[in-house]
Amino acid sequence: MRLASFNVGGRDSYGIVSPDGGIVDLGKRLEQRSLLDLLVANALDKAKDLSDERPDYALSEVALRIPIQGSEKIICVGINYPEREEEYKGDLKRGGYPNLFVKFPTSFSAPGGEIIRPKVSEQLDYEGEVVLVIGKPGRHITRDTALDHVAALTAANEGTVRDWLKHGTKNITQGKNFERSGSMGPWIVTTDELDPSDDITITTRVNGEMRQNDSTKNMFWHFDELINYISTFITLRPGDLILTGTPVGAGAHMSPPTYLVPGDVVEVDVDGIGTLRNTVRDED
Repeated sequence: MRLASFNVGGRDSYGIVSPDGGIVDLGKRLEQRSLLDLLVANALDKAKDLSDERPDYALSEVALRIPIQGSEKIICVGINYPEREEEYKGDLKRGGYPNLFVKFPTSFSAPGGEIIRPKVSEQLDYEGEVVLVIGKPGRHITRDTALDHVAALTAANEGTVRDWLKHGTKNITQGKNFERSGSMGPWIVTTDELDPSDDITITTRVNGEMRQNDSTKNMFWHFDELINYISTFITLRPGDLILTGTPVGAGAHMSPPTYLVPGDVVEVDVDGIGTLRNTVRDED
């Protein structure tokens, strides 16, 4: 089941994206007012019961929003594909634990919206990723039960301003959190339709040119390991998001480095989810 958040006629809502491209407005039918509310209430089955309803709108009639509004935590994983260490030419080595950092909701643009290149840098880069959407709360989650805590998956372009990653010795928060530097969506796909244990392919294109292409089977730390590790120090809650890392091919590691410029179209395609598409523009 594909579930999207959207705005129509000035009203925010959410719904089921039907195979023919329509949207069944769940905000009109259920007491839960958002996708986050639906996850917190553990009410995905209520949504599924309405999946055969006649769509209220065509996708072209609504403005899609970032799928999950109001997540308590957005946690990101760095250097999670083996070849990425080679991109760093030995400066980084895989340790015993994942590399983690956090992002703020304001760092994401909506599906189909504009990604903003900040006025203080010309080094805006793309990073296509698979995102885990937590549906079941837990702390000290074991690896063998970890995937039971995943409600859905989505795609992200975890936009990065490269030169701002180097302002502190080991502090990358600034370069990962410029407002609207990345994007997420276009919707979430529940695990009854897309199994997180599957090998999922991620492809990133810039102006139609393929820049990244890899499978989650090649990750250093797989989804169950990430959930197990992260839940050791925090309680994961419904609506929390885990961006699981990007493959090789980011613009910073091309020869010469090739960063995003205004007018570029970035597409992140994830098998079983669809395509997240955004255009780049300069900050006002």
